[in-house]
Amino acid sequence: MTRTAANALKTLRLLPRAALILTVLAAPVLAVPTMRADAGSTIEAPALKKNGFGFVLLVSLRRG
Repeated sequence: MTRTAANALKTLRLLPRAALILTVLAAPVLAVPTMRADAGSTIEAPALKKNGFGFVLLVSLRRG
C-alpha cells in the first residue's frame, strides 16, 4: 500500500468520528435560534410587592 493510500484510508476512518463530534458540538448552537423564535416559551416571575423597607434600611445603616 502506498503512503497516499494509507493516508486516505486513515482520513476515511476518522471522518465518521469527526462528523459525530461536530454534530454533538453544533446541536446546542443550532437549537438557540429555534428557542428564541418561539415567543410563547417565556416564563416571567410575578411582580414583587414593594414594602418600602429599603429607604428605612438605607437611612438607618448610613454612617455619619
